[in-house]
Amino acid sequence: MSSIDIGIDWDDWFENGGYITGGADFPAKWARDAAAFRGRARGLIDHPYGPAKRQVLDLFEPTQAPQGLVVFVHGGYWLRFDKSYWSHLATGALSRGWAVAIPSYTLAPEARIGAIVGEIAWAIAAAAERIAGPVRLTGHSAGGQLVSRMACENAPLDDDTAGRIDRVISISGVHDLRQLQLTKMNETLHLDAAEALSESPALLQPRTDLAVTAWVGAMERPEFLRQTRMLEEAWSMEGAQIRAVYERDRHHFDVINGLAEPGSPLISALLD
Repeated sequence: MSSIDIGIDWDDWFENGGYITGGADFPAKWARDAAAFRGRARGLIDHPYGPAKRQVLDLFEPTQAPQGLVVFVHGGYWLRFDKSYWSHLATGALSRGWAVAIPSYTLAPEARIGAIVGEIAWAIAAAAERIAGPVRLTGHSAGGQLVSRMACENAPLDDDTAGRIDRVISISGVHDLRQLQLTKMNETLHLDAAEALSESPALLQPRTDLAVTAWVGAMERPEFLRQTRMLEEAWSMEGAQIRAVYERDRHHFDVINGLAEPGSPLISALLD
């Protein structure tokens, strides 16, 4: 890999906030919007799906019987954030009659990415036990990797849960982890070559019986556009039902806004 990476600053290629006007202000806004949503929403907070402290999820339900379950998995490079920043993103699906689960998960370095993949499988199964009907997955950035990983043939899901998943949308996902070995983040992620291969969705065999969308903001960093294109190309060649969407005028931090908007193209792609 070193022969093709000479001169490439991979930390810069994976940097988002520094290239977004007011990028540092977004986390506080997400937290405020999420807290306001929880204050008025109907749901189950801090439901455990495993024994560890961060193995908990929030489950928001519509007033009527749910049409199915949406699971949203947050990003943060497997290093930061938790479910409390993203509650408001349940608005769109809830308004359409779907229940929405948002899990936290153990962060690096306490957990490696492969272990986090397993935790997300447990979280999906735990939420699906409580909500009948189809299951739709979506996740942002590192969460995009985690939900794409659930669309692989060797995903660590039980057969019943896997059989109910019929649609996955990876939003600005990281689908090839190999370059992360060349970033400063890897001092905490501890990715090695074997794990980078085993947990990169674009390098794995996809399921061909569900619909997958790789969604990205058209104004995002070139690396995230490349990661989206790579997943579409690699999985198309393996017979997956996959398409890529490059949403106009969206960057890495506002591309998720559509999840909070009942009539957005993103919600339509997830639910219609």
